[in-house]
Amino acid sequence: MGIQHWKKIWVGSAGNMVEWFDWFVYASFATYFAGAFFPSGNPTAQLMNTAGIFAVGFFMRPVGGWLLGRVGDRRGRKAALTLTVTLMSASAVLIAVAPTYAVAGYGGALVLLVARLLQGLSVGGEYAASATYLTEATDPKRRGFASSFQYVSMTVGQIIGLGLQIILQRTLSDAALHSYGWRIPFVVGALGAAVVFYLRRTMPESEVYDEDASAAEERGTLRALWRYRREAFLVIALTMGGTVAYYTYTTYLTKYLSNSAGLSKDTATLVSFTALIVFAGLQPLAGALSDRIGRRPLLITFAVGSTVLTVPIMTLLRHTGGYWPALGLSLLALVIVTGYTSINACVKAELFPTRVRSLGVALPYALANALFGGTAEYIALWFKEAGIESGFFWYVAGCAAVSLVVYVTMRETKDLDLTGTRGASGVGESSVTTAS
Repeated sequence: MGIQHWKKIWVGSAGNMVEWFDWFVYASFATYFAGAFFPSGNPTAQLMNTAGIFAVGFFMRPVGGWLLGRVGDRRGRKAALTLTVTLMSASAVLIAVAPTYAVAGYGGALVLLVARLLQGLSVGGEYAASATYLTEATDPKRRGFASSFQYVSMTVGQIIGLGLQIILQRTLSDAALHSYGWRIPFVVGALGAAVVFYLRRTMPESEVYDEDASAAEERGTLRALWRYRREAFLVIALTMGGTVAYYTYTTYLTKYLSNSAGLSKDTATLVSFTALIVFAGLQPLAGALSDRIGRRPLLITFAVGSTVLTVPIMTLLRHTGGYWPALGLSLLALVIVTGYTSINACVKAELFPTRVRSLGVALPYALANALFGGTAEYIALWFKEAGIESGFFWYVAGCAAVSLVVYVTMRETKDLDLTGTRGASGVGESSVTTAS
């Protein structure tokens, strides 16, 4: 892989890192600002309110998927990636300056809601633009390896957020964190987005996109996507189990360890931080493996592991008494999830032709995340509030089981030509066919 390819991967990944730093910082610092925007009372109820706003951001993602996916197919991947980071920077600034409940009543929660809607709009297009760009920008024989850096950058963004949280926990008092310290990461995110905006303004366009001969009116339209509706429904189905498992073991894990397992916030944060470092390192290895053996074996391994082991892992995590047992179980869960995260970006991009690839990945993926990923934390807290927390474990396992059926029956996508005009199954054929 040449220097130019590495540069494209770096620029695409750097922006994605900042995007997801801002996105996940909301979740990781929610335990500190939950009481700032809502009346005092039940801490779990406050977390449910902030989790509800977190979920609302996911429901904006389909709009972002459609709008920014269209931009990516009609104006180029570079234009879409630049616009997403601009929106994310604006949302980070809003959260950083949002007034508290004591100052403005529910006005602060309204500002928080608007910021999350902007973040949802941005991330709804970021995933597809980044996935498409990273998949198109490298050697066809190394697409799995290159696209795995999407989740490397996503995870690094989260690691930086957790690392900053650890630093703030050790340098500020608990009262200071609840008072103003939680605003600091959003200021950092806004500044980082400004840097990435410059990088993306100067990044090269994808050669695959530049070489596409499709007429302008055929690019990025819902009519064009409808011709690949089977591929679009396949994206929703194969995303279902993966996104629920991913958000369970990343976004929700810290809260679960502190709110259910009884670990201190400091210990729970350190467990997540350490586990995510290992998780990030696994992504390129698994991506490179998929370039050799195919995408389906990794997806199937993830789905089987998640279906069978989710309930035991979550049950044991609830009864862990310290850092090391919690870390070991968290790592086991994230190793299983790697079978999905390392390659899902390229699998989805490989399903569609260039003229509708960005929209084809963005819209169905955003819909799946709105229905399953964005609601995972809220559903988990709902089960806990209802006194049947283990019901959530079975929910995660069930979602993985549904995706397992799709993985077993779908075609292999590893050797498809991205410069062609047909999707993985071709127009009029079903993507969900028994693999030979």
